[in-house]
Amino acid sequence: MTADSTPALVQPADGPDGDPATPAGTLSAARGPRARTTTEYLKYAAAKIAGAVVSLFAVLVTSFFLFRLIPSDPVKQMTGGRKVSTEQLANLRHQYGLDQPMWKQFTSYVGDALTGDFGISFQYHTPVIDKIMDALPATLLLTGTAYVLYSALGIWLGTRTAWRNGSRSDRFNTAFALTLYSVPAFWLGLLLIIVFAVGIGPIPGMFPTGGLESGGETGFAYVIDVAHHLVLPVITLVAVGYAQTLLVMRSSLLDEMGSDYLTTARAKGLRDDVVRRKHAVPNAMLPTFTLMFVNLGHVVAGQILVETVFSWPGLGGLFYSALSVPDLPLVQGLFFVFATAVILANTLADILYPLLDPRVGR
Repeated sequence: MTADSTPALVQPADGPDGDPATPAGTLSAARGPRARTTTEYLKYAAAKIAGAVVSLFAVLVTSFFLFRLIPSDPVKQMTGGRKVSTEQLANLRHQYGLDQPMWKQFTSYVGDALTGDFGISFQYHTPVIDKIMDALPATLLLTGTAYVLYSALGIWLGTRTAWRNGSRSDRFNTAFALTLYSVPAFWLGLLLIIVFAVGIGPIPGMFPTGGLESGGETGFAYVIDVAHHLVLPVITLVAVGYAQTLLVMRSSLLDEMGSDYLTTARAKGLRDDVVRRKHAVPNAMLPTFTLMFVNLGHVVAGQILVETVFSWPGLGGLFYSALSVPDLPLVQGLFFVFATAVILANTLADILYPLLDPRVGR
């Protein structure tokens, strides 16, 4: 074999700060045979948006028929068990449009819902959208606070435990996360109420049993009062949420740790902290990124059982009370809002994926 026929071994050039710019080493380098053009990306994003629109319409249809399978008469529930004549019941059904044929109720519902009108609540006799907007801030405060805390804690601990795989701290954190992940959130909430709100043995009751505020407070005292009420429900959501995030992040990073590009980075003399932070973690973030966007949708959807356990005046508690009647317009409106939040969060994640890893969607 002549010298001309011998393939040349091209060494990758060093990147900034002495980082090896290996093709598999960073997300920005994993572009495949050619970079995605703007037209290709727009087609990809348009397909995802179109799929989201179809999903939203399917949710709209499902929300109408699903809750009509509940074996209960909402008109009789609204009367509270009082003796009501047949004529009065008929008037109530006519007032709320329940005496119309199912197909007419459906077309009216879809037409109104597309304009943001979900009807009048049977319980509260106010527009459904107004009830939703009144309860939304409380849900965002609770689940939003928990989301930020458990996402940051789960990613940080998941990275640490994976990088020290097999150590005592890794075994403890993994076992503890698995235990919390298997515990129902509402059960954990009840346990926290018993121990830290009611008090048990030498532990006094330190926190309120539920609600958003005690009432009568203003200014900074009001902020402290709300924060005091937030402690137990936030701990409940963080305990379960961080465990899930830790386990996903740990698993993803363990898959990356045996990759050749990390061996190359270490051979270049980079510090272990730099190898983890600038090479391994960015590549391991995609599954965790997916989980974070799914959970972002749940920030609006709330946690129905947790909000109910803590008597939190948010969308979850409102859904539970509406379902017990059943308050069909309110249940349908809340179900559509919950599903829309999750669908939009997933669609946003799909659209952002190619910006993090151009291999996605090829």
